[in-house]
Amino acid sequence: MAARKPSKTRKKPASRNSAKKTTVSWRGRIWRGLFYVGLAAVLLFAGYWGWMDHKVRDRFAGAKWELAARIYARPLELYAGAPVSAQMLRLELKGLNYQPVEKVVRPGQFSWQGNRVEVYRRAHKLGAEMIPALPLALTFTSRDAQQIDSFTADDAIVALEPKEIGSIYPATGEDRVLTRLQEIPPLLGETLLAVEDRSFMDHHGISLRAISRAFMANLKAGAVVQGGSTLTQQLVKNMYLTNERSLIRKLNEALMTLSLEWHYSKSDILEAYLNEVFLGQSGNRAIHGFALASQFYFNKNVSALNTEEIALLVGLVKGASFYSPWRQPQRSKARRDTVLAVMRDSGLITDVELTHALAQPLTVVKSPASQHAYPAFVGLVKQQLLRDYPLELLQSDGLTIYTTLAPSVQTMAEESLSQTLGQLETQYKIPASQLQGAVVVTAVGSGEVRAVVGDRNPRYHGFNRALDTQRAIGSLIKPALYLTALESGNFTLATPLDDGPVEHELRNGDVWTPTNFSGIDHGLVPLYTALANSYNQAAARLGLEIGIDEVVDTVHRLGVEQAIAEVPAVVLGAVDLSPLVVSDYFHTLANEGIYSPLRAIREVYAADGARLRRYPLNAREAISSNASYLIDFAMQITARQGTARKLYTQLPESLSVAGKTGTTNDQRDSWFAGYTGSDLGVVWVGSDDNAPLPLTGATGALPVWRALFKQLPSESINRVQPPEVTFVWVDAASGMLSGSECQGALLLPFVKGTQPHQRANCERMKRRESWWRRLWDENN
Repeated sequence: MAARKPSKTRKKPASRNSAKKTTVSWRGRIWRGLFYVGLAAVLLFAGYWGWMDHKVRDRFAGAKWELAARIYARPLELYAGAPVSAQMLRLELKGLNYQPVEKVVRPGQFSWQGNRVEVYRRAHKLGAEMIPALPLALTFTSRDAQQIDSFTADDAIVALEPKEIGSIYPATGEDRVLTRLQEIPPLLGETLLAVEDRSFMDHHGISLRAISRAFMANLKAGAVVQGGSTLTQQLVKNMYLTNERSLIRKLNEALMTLSLEWHYSKSDILEAYLNEVFLGQSGNRAIHGFALASQFYFNKNVSALNTEEIALLVGLVKGASFYSPWRQPQRSKARRDTVLAVMRDSGLITDVELTHALAQPLTVVKSPASQHAYPAFVGLVKQQLLRDYPLELLQSDGLTIYTTLAPSVQTMAEESLSQTLGQLETQYKIPASQLQGAVVVTAVGSGEVRAVVGDRNPRYHGFNRALDTQRAIGSLIKPALYLTALESGNFTLATPLDDGPVEHELRNGDVWTPTNFSGIDHGLVPLYTALANSYNQAAARLGLEIGIDEVVDTVHRLGVEQAIAEVPAVVLGAVDLSPLVVSDYFHTLANEGIYSPLRAIREVYAADGARLRRYPLNAREAISSNASYLIDFAMQITARQGTARKLYTQLPESLSVAGKTGTTNDQRDSWFAGYTGSDLGVVWVGSDDNAPLPLTGATGALPVWRALFKQLPSESINRVQPPEVTFVWVDAASGMLSGSECQGALLLPFVKGTQPHQRANCERMKRRESWWRRLWDENN
């Protein structure tokens, strides 16, 4: 039987409906895929826009910018009888860029006719308070008068606006002064819109009309001559984006612009733009916003801008560097005039106003004000600020710091140092520019630092010798030595001291043999003479007798905080201090024995005007009033007839001064510290390489001090005599009792019960020295 062949399975042919279903199925999948992709893209785009929206709102609603801390000098107070000289007032007005005119008609002007001065003070902010503009007048008794004779104003005491002397910038280098929209002149806002974005109030951030207009203008010119960006877009570019040119940047700009317009009002956006726009550069400092630009270019508040000044600032928006009024004055004026024409065409000014404004020259200040014109003083301010505030806060929170700097005194100190050093180099044949120096001027009583100079070039931003140099102070230590002796009760100003040779064996076996600067021994001399003439041998012997540790303790009580080695050489000034620390030390002597730390800051305000901190006067009694009175009298003798007697070759005899010279080994350092009833000045002169110099304290530092104080209105020392102190005539040679008509008799103060009782022989004299009689009169 034959095998059967396997049957073949025949496939049933697909129907047309089945093929159709398959095609539909694949198309559905494609469309569904596209739908999901599109949905994902939409969601992704929405998420991205949401993130961009959050970024816009987060910064715009919070702190939009890091704001520099702004540092101001003290405002100059004017009133009848104020210790303000004609020279000081001139320097203050010049520093504030007041313009001299024949007739004062607007704020920021002054007129000087003979001894009469008219000043129109500018409006300004002081903390949160707005101080109005104010005309005032005053007179001096003469051209060189040292105080105001009469004063006319709405108030008995009027202060000029404080000068901005520095800033602590954000790390970005951007600088701005935040200003509210209502503080901006309406003409400035209207001009900005007329020039930069005419349809600002109508568009929603992006203006198709502006883009079309720019496109046609660029096409016609064959180059990019006009932009189509709105103010909102410009603000977004500046606040949120970099200068990168890419499609993603353009997308970000569009999204952020729409978000900004959606969430915030036109007023908010315009205010932000007015504070953000870049309008100039000063070194590493970028000038942002119209408020700061107004100060930068015109040294005036933005509210005081006139028509042509507004036109110049608005013109700078197009290119602050390209149209710089200092580097490109013709180009800048042409741009200003173009803006003025737009103002007229927009109905913002009349034809008459246009003609007047076009005729005006550029009225910018001669050069941009340096924001660190006083680097040494600003260095002290920063040093004191960092005790209370972190650097990050100083660089970002827009603090306003009011300091104690007196710009006129600072200028006098700078000129006195630089000019005198040049004269000394010529006189003593010292190589040019070898000498360096530092000056610190302090108000006696308040401890306010009025001036700090840290280099013969006062604009130098490097090493600050007033704060950072540590040099041996030499005989400046001796007031502390003699004060210690007087406080002990065992010594008086008349106590004889032995100025003979000294030999003292040290712990290591060496023998200490100090000598006088002159190399001459003087035998027995009264204590006040040993101090006045700075005899080293008498000082060394006295220090060893009363105890080196006691002298060091006195130095610490006077305000020196750093550690001092208790070695015999200390009593001759083997102590390294800075001029600032020496000022602290001498201020206690000048302040009748009351120690108060020197301060360079008065008050600190937050960006919103709220006061954060006041730096009040802190004081404590460091030495007794009796001993303070005695040492002060002795240092007045030093100024009259001792090592500092050259002061009176240029100072008036009527001015009572107390002071002490200081010279170190090999004459490497020259010091003078001196004070009047109102001012203390400390001067150091030397060489940075510590080379020996042909200068002493009397021939180096003292001439600098004298050049300063002959200009400075200063009061004589006029201390109240303590009830426990009495004046007695003594013999200058023996220290024994004498009489007012006896030869060689001197009137000295004594704590009651310590005056001498033995009487010296008296040889009559016809005439008493006038300065000594005056010293007696002033202290009684």
